[in-house]
Amino acid sequence: MNKFIKTAAVAATLMLTAGISTNVAANQLDDLLKQVKADRVSVAKLDKKREQEFLSARADKQALLKKAQADRAAEQARNARLTKAFADNERMLTQREAELEAAKGDLGEMFGVVRRASGNAYGTIATSIVSAQYPGREATLDKLANAKEIPVLAELEELWFAMQTEMTESGKITSFEAEVTQLDGSKSSQQITRIGSFNLVSEQGYLNYNDDQGQIQPLGKQPDGSIVGTVSPFISMTSGYAPLFLDPSKGTILNLETQKATLEERFHQGGTVGYVIAGVLAFGLLIAIERLVFLFLMGGKIAAQLKNRANPSANNPLGRLLQVYQDNKNVDAETLELKLDEAILRETPKIERGINIIKILAAIAPLLGLLGTVVGMIGTFQSITLYGTGDPKIMAGDISMALVTTAQGLIAALPLILIHSVVAGRGKSIFHILDEQSAGIVAEIAEKEKQ
Repeated sequence: MNKFIKTAAVAATLMLTAGISTNVAANQLDDLLKQVKADRVSVAKLDKKREQEFLSARADKQALLKKAQADRAAEQARNARLTKAFADNERMLTQREAELEAAKGDLGEMFGVVRRASGNAYGTIATSIVSAQYPGREATLDKLANAKEIPVLAELEELWFAMQTEMTESGKITSFEAEVTQLDGSKSSQQITRIGSFNLVSEQGYLNYNDDQGQIQPLGKQPDGSIVGTVSPFISMTSGYAPLFLDPSKGTILNLETQKATLEERFHQGGTVGYVIAGVLAFGLLIAIERLVFLFLMGGKIAAQLKNRANPSANNPLGRLLQVYQDNKNVDAETLELKLDEAILRETPKIERGINIIKILAAIAPLLGLLGTVVGMIGTFQSITLYGTGDPKIMAGDISMALVTTAQGLIAALPLILIHSVVAGRGKSIFHILDEQSAGIVAEIAEKEKQ
């Protein structure tokens, strides 16, 4: 019985649980169904909205297409009108040009002559130094040279005045105040003298007119002193005549003169070899000067000793030679001759010192010049190997070195050879006096022995 009751209780419990679960599941399905229905309505509304937007956009695109087609038709019509107007204008221009040519007659030829004359005058006047005194004359000429219409009378008169002014002023020497632009960019007002259409000069020397900038400038480097030295006397002259170098090419020769190398620049072109040659020359001249002074003083002392042979002095070779004679009066002639020869030999190094060095330096100088020539030619061929022969300026430096060192070697050798001859001759004259006195003393002793 108890077992039955327990079984019944368990069964009842299970039935109650199953009923509760069935009710819960049913409620969830109802909610799901409601949710699906609600979503279906929302999706339908969204699709409807998208459809309406598509239809609206389609209508807008159609309107834009129609507007573009209308614009294209309008532009095509406008293009046709402009094409017709352009053709009409071209025909009218051709007709008007023909009418103009017919109306001009002989004036057309005059127009060409005026343009050609203005162009030629512009090239002359714009670069003329007269424009430094009368600036702005080329503006009217430039306008006439590029004009496309017949010039009026006033413009023809300007052309006439400009050409007449140039011709008149080219025959005058005048002074005027103008601003000079220095090489460093600074400006100063100076009194300038213009010699026709050839040159501008001032206290600075020769000046140049830069027509591109309309400025008066000094030359980058003045010509040689003999040329520029005539400027100051010419400017300060108040009457009469004074010499002055003129450039008939109106500046071309002066510009070439400024490009010439000075002696200092030529010297530096010799490079290291040139400096060595200069050192050799300076060293040789110093030795020669010292030898000349020494031998000159020695010659004076010997000349004084010749006047006083009885009192030999030790401050000159002849005095020391006579002292040897005084010390050996009692010996025979042969022994005395040997002693005198020995005394002369003792004096020889003092007299000949440095003379052979001058001769060696005179021989070395041209050899150094030859060395510089070889070094310069080696540099020239290296430049040709690296850069070719297209630009001669690249090789000019090495060629200059080769030529300049050769000249420097010869220039150094010539005075050294000359001065060596002078010094050697002076030394020989002293030896001649010593030998002459020695021979006289020996002859005197020999005569005494014979008696």
